[in-house]
Amino acid sequence: MRDSPDQAETHTLRGATDRPALLTIRDVVEQMEPLATAKLDDYLHPSVLEVMLDDGLCGADEARIDIQWTTRDDYKFHYTDTEGVNLRWGKHPHAGDYIHVSGLEHYHPSPNASSDPDEVEESCITQSPEELVTRAVLKLWRVAYHTDSYEPLNAGRNPP
Repeated sequence: MRDSPDQAETHTLRGATDRPALLTIRDVVEQMEPLATAKLDDYLHPSVLEVMLDDGLCGADEARIDIQWTTRDDYKFHYTDTEGVNLRWGKHPHAGDYIHVSGLEHYHPSPNASSDPDEVEESCITQSPEELVTRAVLKLWRVAYHTDSYEPLNAGRNPP
């Protein structure tokens, strides 16, 4: 059964891509993370900031974080690596489908960034400015990298 257009809209980012926000995020990534190289998919009309990582989590040789940010401050930070692991931090409407999530901020855990309502968690990232969200994601990634574990990626969240 296909979702109606109204249902599909509840799980999408609202607003146009915010190029200045993506440029700010790029600058933060370049300042904070020595393993990262960040570039816009299209410099003048971007849809995503691609962050290539020279190493990944838990045995992955490389990884990437694709970042989308809109003029309504909705976002997705999607991590994927050479081991096939995916996870995602997001802030956007989800129609209340995620049982353990009260606000817009949520986290889709590894290994597959599932959207199963029982698996999506409330995000430990509750700030909105793009610089603070980016710093939080990079810090969580770096702690997970050093501990060789996915557990710290949503550290500080409220348990379901």
